[in-house]
Amino acid sequence: MTTTTTLTATPPGPGLADDAAALVAEIERYLAARTRTTAHPLVTKTTAELVAEALGTPTAAAAAPAFTAPARALRILPDWVLNFPLLRHRHGAGRQIGVAEHLELTALVIERYGWKRSGLRSVSGRRCILGAQAVLFRLGYGDEATARAAGTRLQTVLAARGITQPYHSWNDTPGRTQGEVLHLIRTAANNARQES
Repeated sequence: MTTTTTLTATPPGPGLADDAAALVAEIERYLAARTRTTAHPLVTKTTAELVAEALGTPTAAAAAPAFTAPARALRILPDWVLNFPLLRHRHGAGRQIGVAEHLELTALVIERYGWKRSGLRSVSGRRCILGAQAVLFRLGYGDEATARAAGTRLQTVLAARGITQPYHSWNDTPGRTQGEVLHLIRTAANNARQES
C-alpha cells in the first residue's frame, strides 16, 4: 500500500512574523539613519555638516548601521516564505533603496546569516552574495533594477582587479573567504556612494 503526502504552504505563525519584524525593524533603522535632513529644501548638506564645515572640523564618518542578527527561525525557513504578502507588506514591500544601501544591506545579511560558497543558501541559512540579495528583494527592499545595478557595481570592482568571472562565480571559487566577499561588496557600495 502506497501513501502519498502532499505539502501545503501554511501561513507564518506569530513567531515567524516577530522574527521578520525584528529583521525589518533593523533595516528600517538603518535606512532612517541614512536619510539626510536639512533646514531648507535647497540646502544639500545637513546642519551638522554645515556647522562642521564652518568650524573647519572634519565630519564624522557614517556610523555602521545597527543591524541585529535575525532570529534563527527566519534564517532556516525557505526563502519563499519571505514572499508571503503578510511579511512583505508588513515589512517594507516596495521600499525603494539606492544601490549603495542595497550593497551595504547585502553585506550585513551575509554577516548575520553567515556566508556560503556555492549555492544560494545552506540548510542552516548561510547565503552567498546572490542569496543575500534575494533576502532583501523578497522582503521588498528595492527592486530588480536595484539588484541588477548592484551586480553591475560588483562586476566593475572585479573588472578593476582584472577578474572577468561573474561575481556569483567569483563567490563560489575554492579558497574564497567571507572576508574577501564582504570587502568586495563594501568596496562596490563605497564606489556607488561616491559616484551618486
